[in-house]
Amino acid sequence: MNYPLGFESGRFQDKDNQYEVVASALQGFETMKAPQIETLPFEWQAGWEMLHTRERGKNDQRSERDTTPQYQTEEDRVAAEQPLYP
Repeated sequence: MNYPLGFESGRFQDKDNQYEVVASALQGFETMKAPQIETLPFEWQAGWEMLHTRERGKNDQRSERDTTPQYQTEEDRVAAEQPLYP
């Protein structure tokens, strides 16, 4: 889901959203047949903007957000791309 790190269980002080996020995640126990990563349909652009505003002026060395997988080593990439159940 497209929420900033640290808000994986829902928007700050929004109990209804937090409930929806956790309930959606728990549904995976009923629907998934094998380990996998599934995208949840939640997006919180204002959360990213909040963090950006909070960090403005600080020495933030993080890379820009990107959807391309990034690995520490080539060995990590090969391991991550292997199927779990051949």
